[in-house]
Amino acid sequence: MNSEHEDRPARIVDPGDESRAELKQVVRDALHGADVMLAADALTESSMLIIERRKMQSLDNPPLSGRELGRPEHFHLVTTGTQCVLIHEKGGARYELREARCVAE
Repeated sequence: MNSEHEDRPARIVDPGDESRAELKQVVRDALHGADVMLAADALTESSMLIIERRKMQSLDNPPLSGRELGRPEHFHLVTTGTQCVLIHEKGGARYELREARCVAE
């Protein structure tokens, strides 16, 4: 395989409204429609993205143990050739980010 097409850890540079919206939609799709909140600087400092489950917002129906026991979801960003790809560690699904500009770490 040509080394220019191998996955290399990456980060997003100069994120704009379109690239942020695309990233949020890709993560939402990967998590089967779950509502997610992402920081404006998500994936700009590191190739790793960790999504934690939202804490219960209501006292009417709290979790039995009083806390959320679900595991966080892990994603990592890579460049493959000129493509910017977000990989969901759980299952290895790959999502190309067409609006984001990425650089190798």
